[in-house]
This record gives sequence, C-alpha cells and structure tokens, in this order.
Amino acid sequence: MDRTSSTAIVIAVIVLALAGMVIGWRGRQKRQAHLPRPDAVPADPGTELFTAEAFYVATTMADDELNRIAVAGLGFRARATVTVTDSGIILSRTGAAETFLAKAALRGIDRATYTIDRVVEKGGLVRLAWTLGATPVDSYLRLTDPADAAALIDIVTPLLPTPVPLEGDAT
Repeated sequence: MDRTSSTAIVIAVIVLALAGMVIGWRGRQKRQAHLPRPDAVPADPGTELFTAEAFYVATTMADDELNRIAVAGLGFRARATVTVTDSGIILSRTGAAETFLAKAALRGIDRATYTIDRVVEKGGLVRLAWTLGATPVDSYLRLTDPADAAALIDIVTPLLPTPVPLEGDAT
C-alpha cells in the first residue's frame, strides 16, 4: 500500500469518527428536547452574598454523573463566575448566556469527586443540585481557589428551600 492510500484511509476514519460524534450529539439533543432553557437572570437578582471564579464542568441528570445535559449550552465546559444572591445563584459561563438558579429551584449542594469526563481529588468538585423545569439536574463546578468551595457551600446551604442530604458521591 502506498503512502497516498494510507493517508486516504486515515482521513476517512477520522471523518467517520467525527460524523459519528456529531450524530450522537444531535441524538442526545433530540432526546433532551423536552427540557426547558434555564432561567435568565432577573432584572433585580437581589443582594450579592458571594462571588468566586470557577471552571464549569458539566450539568448532568440528577445522580447520573455520566448523562450530560446537551441543551441550552449546558453541555460545554467553560470558565465561569459563580455569584450567590439572596434570590439564587448566577452562573456566568464564558461564551454562554448567564444561567439563573432560583432559590426555589435549588435542591442541594455538596462535594463530588467525579462527573462525566472529569475526575479530581476527593471532594474537588462542588455539585449544585437544582431543577431544570421539572427535571432534577446536577451542575458541577471546580472552584479556582479550593477555599472558596467550602465558603460557597456554607453560603448556599441556608438558601435551600428544604435542605436534604444528597445521595451519591458526596465525599
């Protein structure tokens, strides 16, 4: 086999793999088309209680760390700023619209060690459990300053409507 044929085969395999990824992502988006868009930040989000820089890792179905949400830009990792106000949490992700997690939508907050495509030291992620429409979801953040993780949990916990311990990888 000559070099041209080998190159053509490699390029064909790469194109097929990319096409498979696009088809899979579109299929996931269709299966999740019932999910609403996250709330936009209200005109008056309330008094700011806390702000920290973070890496937004993913949003997944609740307690299913390998089932990524693919709608409304929630499927892509990004640098983020997390702002806690007395009415909820604002996630400002680079390259995406701001997402507002209203106080009433919050279900819990704890630490996690892994989610889809990310494994860190024990408790290195913060898991925000909230409701997207009627669907419970979990968003994972890796705070730039590890000390901010404990502060974020301490500030969000009193905002929870009914603090309930989360199940799963909360270590």
